[in-house]
This record gives sequence, structure tokens and C-alpha cells, in this order.
Amino acid sequence: MSQQTELEYGEVRNYVAGEWRTPSAEGIPVDNPATGEPIAHVGFSTEDDVDAAVEAGQDAFEEWRQRPVEERIQPLFELKRLLEDNQDELAELLVDEEGKTFAEAKGELRRGIENVEVATGIPSLMQAGHVENAAPGIDETAVRQPMGVFAAITPFNFPGMIPMWFLPYAVATGNAFILKPSEQDPLVPQRMIELAEEAGFPEGVVQLVNGGVDTVNAILDHEGIEGVSFVGSTPVAKTIYERAAASGKRVQAQGGAKNHIIVSETADLEFAAEKTVGSALACSGQRCLANDVVVVEESVYEEFVDLVVERAEKQVVGYGNDEGTTVGPLISPEHEQQVRNYVETARQEGAELVYDGRDLEVDGYDGNFLGPCVFRDLTPDMVIAREEIFGPVVGLLPVEDVDAAIEVMNESDYGNAASLFTGSGAEAKRFRHDAEAGNLAVNAGTAAPMAFFHFGGEKESFFGDLHAQAEDVVRFYTDETVYIERWPDA
Repeated sequence: MSQQTELEYGEVRNYVAGEWRTPSAEGIPVDNPATGEPIAHVGFSTEDDVDAAVEAGQDAFEEWRQRPVEERIQPLFELKRLLEDNQDELAELLVDEEGKTFAEAKGELRRGIENVEVATGIPSLMQAGHVENAAPGIDETAVRQPMGVFAAITPFNFPGMIPMWFLPYAVATGNAFILKPSEQDPLVPQRMIELAEEAGFPEGVVQLVNGGVDTVNAILDHEGIEGVSFVGSTPVAKTIYERAAASGKRVQAQGGAKNHIIVSETADLEFAAEKTVGSALACSGQRCLANDVVVVEESVYEEFVDLVVERAEKQVVGYGNDEGTTVGPLISPEHEQQVRNYVETARQEGAELVYDGRDLEVDGYDGNFLGPCVFRDLTPDMVIAREEIFGPVVGLLPVEDVDAAIEVMNESDYGNAASLFTGSGAEAKRFRHDAEAGNLAVNAGTAAPMAFFHFGGEKESFFGDLHAQAEDVVRFYTDETVYIERWPDA
């Protein structure tokens, strides 16, 4: 596929009250990270734009909540079909605006579709329980009820998946929903909302507002919004959590991560190296499940370093729609420079850069490319071992044994995910019980939960009580009323 021409995708719009509208404030260009060229323009929404969406959502909610639950899920079945029918188109668009490879983009979209599938089960997921004779002559029933208008503020790195952590469940439970996607890559979210419109949701039930910080603040402060979901960096997640909670909203705020892989001497080292590199470099490292610190038992450390370098050398960096590309560009020049700064900081702190992808060039493209960078001999106090990098960088750290490795990972301020490679059931059991992270995997490079499990996160990686996906998000979108009934003459 050739490079895109300037503004090929035109103007990004809001979708409010069943109409496509241009946001009121001037915005920014949407750049293709592989070429550095603008491919679209996105305007920013003002308080009035947000207010119009909330008002339309409130009006729609009053009728939508009364519809039978079986009727509410019918548009989700159609949305699933439309997403699947348009998956290749969406994936190519995602490559152009975010930088993923085509295979990564299709995988992301598949994960989003899985959430739509799970949300069609809302008639069962909303059931809250019934007890006959809970007390003498009294029956009790718990009933989940929708609450109103909810909003989600989603990040640049998964524009096709993360909105689907929220949208299907919000509307299936009877609420109205407003999506505010990242301003850096709003094209896939716009196309997905177009498909939601085609799927048959009534006006105001599903809406889209684009914008930046002012738009987010308008959402957080609006009295007509019952709850807000957010995925992004930890500093912003904290701010979102505090500001939205202060205005009486429910909040689930997924923050940053610093994930670890632990490699035991009992592990299949070649398999572990393959999955380690895949985890650290997938999506150019721009994901909260990237395991970029690898803690290895000393007895196999040297061998494992060599295997990781060997795998890194085989990566193909380039434009994501070109065949054979395994690592795409970073989202922006500013972010590329930030990742390069982390690499230089690691070198200054004494980590040895054993594979250096900084001088890589991609023929025919002048985008935000950075090749894989592999460090050895990290120590836990180094910046590269403590802070989220969000780039194609992986560091290896030797330890005496698995217990010491778990201690290293538990010292982290974050608790999003971790993986253990081992051939020992006893080590796996210790890991499961002692590792302080919300998503854990044994002999798998990425602890990505399926849509019918919630997406965990602990410590500085999550702020709130109820996570995304599955039963957690159903509880987030509903109030549980307890109904007590007694008939004295019965």
C-alpha cells in the first residue's frame, strides 16, 4: 500500500443526537506516524459541544432504559457483524493513524469485537440474585438498573479495542454512552461510531465528541454524566480519578505500567525469549501490557541474553501495511524523542546496550521509527527499570532465584501485569500467590485477559473499584436495588 496523500481522510467530526457535526473549536492535524504527513484534521469540542451530547444522551436514556433487554442487545449483534465485515478496512486505517502493523491492528480489533460478543450476554450478566424466604415470609431480590449517561476517555495506543471495553456494556445495560477518543488517532473511533449508527442504535444512545484537555475537563465536570472511564498514563489517571470523583461521578481510571517477565532456570529458554521479545516490541512497545523488564535467574542469564538479542535482530521495522513489518513507528516525533531520551539515560546509568536500533532507517518513509533496543545488566534502581517507556526497549536484570525476582517486581510502584516462564509448578504457585499485579501469566508473554474476564490492575496502575470488561464493568454501569416483598395473607 502506498503512502497516504495529504488529508485523505478529511475532517473528523462529532456524532451527537444522531447527526454528524464539526466540533466548534480549532484542533490539530492527524499525522501518519510512518510518513509524518497529515492525513486528516480533528477539531476540538467545547463545553457547549459536550453539553449538547449530554443533553441528547439524557433524552435518549429515558426511552432506551425502558426497552426490553433482549431488544437492547439486537444492535450489538448487528454491530458485531459490521465490525467483522469491515475489519480489514479498519485495520488499514488503524495502521495509517496509529502505526501498528496490519496483523497487530487486526488482533486489536478482534479483541474489541470479543467485548461486543460478551455484552450480548447482558440478559444473564445483569442478573443480580433472588432469595425466597430470606426472612420469615419475606422474599428478597437484587435488581440491576441503568443510571444515565456515561463517558469514556480512551488512549491513542488501542483506538479500536479500548472503546469496546466500555461502549457495548454501557448501552446493553440501558445507559447512554459518549466516547471521547484520543485526538492523535480519532479516525478508527469515528468509523466505528459510523458502524454503530448503521447497526441501529437510537439517536443519542451512542455519541462521539472529539477534543483535547478542555473537552476532557468539560466531561469530568458535567453534572449530567454519571460516570467516566479512562485509560492512559498514571499522572493523568490520578487527575481524572480525583476530578471526576469530586463531582460525584463513578470512575474507573486505568493508569500506566512497568511490567516484568521472570525467567526461571527451569524454563524453555528459546520459547521464553521468543515471547519476551514479542511482548516487549509488539505495537512498538506502546501498550500497557508490554513486559519490558526481564528478570532472569543467574544460572541461565548469559544464554538468555544471547537468545533475546538474536530475536531482536530478526525484527523488521517499517510501515505497518507493508508485508513483513513486525515493528511499526511510534505515534509522534515527540514521543520518539522521549523514548530515545530513556535509552540515553539507561546508558548513562550503566546499563549495557547490547542491541542498538537507534540509527535505523526505513527506505521510503520519514516517520517516527526507532528500532529495538536491548539492554543487559539493569539494576532495580535505574530509571529504565522503574518508569514506563512505551517504546521498543527491553532490559534484562540478573537475580539469584525466582523468589528474588518476585521481590524485584513487587518493589515497582505499578501493578498492571507480569509473566513467569518456568517448568516448575511450585514456582508457578509462588508467583500466583505472591506477585503484586492484576494480570498474571505463566509461560505466556502477555497477560491479556479475554473479554469475559475483567482487565485487572493494581497499585499505581489503576484507580477505582471496578475494572473494564465483563462483570466488573456491568456493575460499574448499574445501580443494584434490593427489593423486599412480604404478603402477610399469603
